[in-house]
Amino acid sequence: MAFFTSLSGMRNAETNLRVIAHNIANAETTGFKRSSAQFADLVASGTSTDPRRTAGIGSTVAAITQDFALGPIEQTGRSLDLSINGGGFFAVTDPVSGETSFTRNGRMEITVTGALQDSLGAALQAFPVDAAGNPTAAVPANVTIPLVNGGGAELSNVTINNRGLIVAAFSDGTTEPIGMVALANFAAPNGLRAIGQTRWQATGESGAPAFGNPGIGNYGQLLSGALERSNVDLAGEMVALLTAQRNFQANARAIDTATQITQTVLNLRQ
Repeated sequence: MAFFTSLSGMRNAETNLRVIAHNIANAETTGFKRSSAQFADLVASGTSTDPRRTAGIGSTVAAITQDFALGPIEQTGRSLDLSINGGGFFAVTDPVSGETSFTRNGRMEITVTGALQDSLGAALQAFPVDAAGNPTAAVPANVTIPLVNGGGAELSNVTINNRGLIVAAFSDGTTEPIGMVALANFAAPNGLRAIGQTRWQATGESGAPAFGNPGIGNYGQLLSGALERSNVDLAGEMVALLTAQRNFQANARAIDTATQITQTVLNLRQ
């Protein structure tokens, strides 16, 4: 039994090492959120078992949870770089599948057709606004920046303020509000499914997304010209890495000790 108990400890230590290695590998990934492995003990006992004599049969992975704490904000000076100072996620929609995913990576760009999208080609979701910049709908949609205004002047610049209002400026000096960036919140963010590229999808565990305006309630303000870096603390991860390595070695030593004891018993019988 000691073999299987220690084997479960080695497997868990290996899982922990993989999680830590993934964190370290993404220490410089924009918008990345670190994960941590949580473990639980296993006990084999029945109703007639003396609770004072239950040794247990090892451990198992209870969950791998994500830490959505705010990462460091890095100034870039680029007007279409966005970061969220607080809670919420950017919503982006895949133009092919139509599926909406959520991210903290706010590096946006304008295509030749005027679409506002992220670096992977997914369209940023925003609320439509009136001429005064007030949202006119509660359901966000794709953003399209007009490349020429009604007077024939060409687009010269696009800015986004801390309320998420997207404003297009034209060569004739006029400006036009285009939309307001929509942020999504979830009842249980830890239930989000990570799909790679620092994106998440909603699940039954996370609940449906609740969209809102930046800077209102639990939705953070937007910072233009800045990006949120990974929230991985390399010093902490290195300490955790050493701890996981020691746990693996200790369980391996326990198996070795159990082997030696078994061999000794077999030699006594001989």
